Amino acid sequence: MSETWVEVEDRTLKLTNLEKVLYPSTGTTKAEVLDYYVRVAPVMLPHLAGRPVTRIRWPHGVQAMSFFEKNAPAGTPSWVRTVEVPTTGSRGPSRNGDTLVFPIIEDVATLVWLVNLAALELHVHQWTVDDDGDPRGADRLVVDLDPGEGAGLRQCCEVGLLVRDALADRGLDARPVTSGSKGLHLYAELSAYLPSEEASEVAKAVAEELQAEHPQLITATMTKARRRGKVFLDWSQNAGSKTTIAPYSLRGTERPQVATPLTWDEVAEGAEDDLALEQFGFAAVLERVEEHGDLFAPR
Repeated sequence: MSETWVEVEDRTLKLTNLEKVLYPSTGTTKAEVLDYYVRVAPVMLPHLAGRPVTRIRWPHGVQAMSFFEKNAPAGTPSWVRTVEVPTTGSRGPSRNGDTLVFPIIEDVATLVWLVNLAALELHVHQWTVDDDGDPRGADRLVVDLDPGEGAGLRQCCEVGLLVRDALADRGLDARPVTSGSKGLHLYAELSAYLPSEEASEVAKAVAEELQAEHPQLITATMTKARRRGKVFLDWSQNAGSKTTIAPYSLRGTERPQVATPLTWDEVAEGAEDDLALEQFGFAAVLERVEEHGDLFAPR
């Protein structure tokens, strides 16, 4: 196993197997993945702060087996912030039952340390913890637009515009992000912390309202047989136990695609033309950040 020692924010880190290819279809190495995360960190870290992070790791690359990891792994450095939180259910964190010890990514050193463990995907909850590590309610709402068989990103953009308007009717300003996989995620910042179940109820109401208005295009039902040719509005991602891919995170897809913040103009164009919008690779995301800054920043 090859090793390289580096200094990151006054922390000394051992990086291993930098030459290992993690995305065989593009030849993308661990060194390139680490470089992406370091360069995107200034816009990504604010959206990870205070959020326990679940990782999906691909130690042998995306063509091989992956595994979820919630607890901080053995050997976690003492300087990595961790929080012990109760296991969560649909109603959010509860003080009953077992606990999990999550890492929280609030600096570049922690980000690099985790990515070096081949944590390509970083998933976070819609709720946060305070400075003492105590869980707070949800500070944002998410609607996951997942295209069924026969539908694609264009249909997600079309539906995304409808979801944006339905959220606006409730006083919520939505921000679009490609999922990095097939669909879109729409986030709306909440004006006050809400229990996860209340955020879920708002998202469910939007999904069911739009399903009733556009039954040929939208479904709020998880059953896959009912999703053919439609966009599934997954409101359940707001449950206290659920996570979504963090904005700017890579995905463990065949190519190194990224959950990428968009403008609403891009979504409108994508709704009109199948070729107007696609899932972005990490090089394109870095160019977008250079040109636009953080499109996911609260407005």
